[in-house]
Amino acid sequence: MLFSLIIPVYNRPDEVDELLESLSQLDYKEDFEVVIVEDGSSIRCDDVVRKYAGKLLLSYIFKENSGPGDSRNYGMKKAKGDYFIILDSDCIIPKNYLTEVDKALNENYVDCYGGPDKALDSFSDIQKAINFAMTSFLTTGGIRGGSEKIDKFQPRSFNMGLSRKAFEASNGFGNIHPGEDPDLSIRLWNLGFETRLFPNAFVYHKRRIDWQKFSIQVNKFGKARPILNSWYPQYNKLTFFFPSIFIIGFVFAVILVVFNYDFVLQLYFVYFLVLFLVATYQNKSFKIGFLSIKAVWKQFFGYGTGFLESFLKIIILNQKPQEAFPELFFKK
Repeated sequence: MLFSLIIPVYNRPDEVDELLESLSQLDYKEDFEVVIVEDGSSIRCDDVVRKYAGKLLLSYIFKENSGPGDSRNYGMKKAKGDYFIILDSDCIIPKNYLTEVDKALNENYVDCYGGPDKALDSFSDIQKAINFAMTSFLTTGGIRGGSEKIDKFQPRSFNMGLSRKAFEASNGFGNIHPGEDPDLSIRLWNLGFETRLFPNAFVYHKRRIDWQKFSIQVNKFGKARPILNSWYPQYNKLTFFFPSIFIIGFVFAVILVVFNYDFVLQLYFVYFLVLFLVATYQNKSFKIGFLSIKAVWKQFFGYGTGFLESFLKIIILNQKPQEAFPELFFKK
C-alpha cells in the first residue's frame, strides 16, 4: 500500500520546513509520497520543498486560492497512492507515525481514520494551554483527545486518513470551512464506509495561533455546527449545546449573586479550579495552568456564542447557510 501525504499550505514556509524535517525522520521502511498543495500563497514554500528533494518523494503543486478542503481534494486527485493521509502544515510528525498507521490498517482495515494530537515541550505556553483546551476530557476538546467512540469517530483534517476508494465515492471535502471534516465523515457513513480512531497515530499540532485567532477559530466552529445539524439532523447531539448552555448559565450565575445566591457561581469556580489543577499537573507549570483557564473560557465563549447565533439564523429563522455566514464557505 502506497501512502500519499496530502498537505495544503497557505503562507507558511517555516511550518512546512518543520513538518518536512519530521517526515524525513520517520522510521517507516516502505516508500511514501508527500504532496504539498500551495493554496495561492503570496509567501511560497517551493524553496523549502526543494531542500528535501533528496530525502523525500515530493510533489509540489501551486494553485489559486480556494480553501483547505478544495486544496486537499486537488492534492488527492494528483496523488499516486492507494491511501491518502491528510495533515495540516502546523503539525510535527512523530517518528513512528506511519508505522502505527500501517499496523492499525493491517490489523483492522478501515477506509477512513483519524488520530489525536499532542503538544511538544518546545511549544509556547499559550500553544500548550490551547492544546489543553482542545484535547482535555474536561472540555469539549475531549473528542479530539479520544473520548469519542473509537468505531464512530469523526476524524479531524489535521490528522486524517482516507482511502482512494472512499475519496472517489464521496468526492472528498465540501466547501464549508470549518466543518468540512465532520461533513465528510457523515457523508462517508451514509455511503456505507466506516471511520475509526487510531489512538496511537497522534501528531504534534503546533496551532500557529494567538488568543484573538483562537477566539475567531472556535467561534467559527460554533457557527458551523448548527449548519451541519440542519444538513444531518440524525447526527445531532445534546453535547453540541453544552458550550452555549455553559455561557448562559454563567450569566445567570452572576445575576443570582445580586440576589445573594452564589451557589451556582461557586460551581463554576470549582470547575475552573479543577481545570487549573489538571492543566498544571499535566504540563508541570502553574503558568500554563492559569493560561489554560483563559483558553477554556475563550473556547466555551467563542464556540457557545457562535453556536447560538447560527442556531437562531439557521434553525429558527431558516436562513440559507451561505447567505447567513458567507465567511464559512469558499467559492470554487
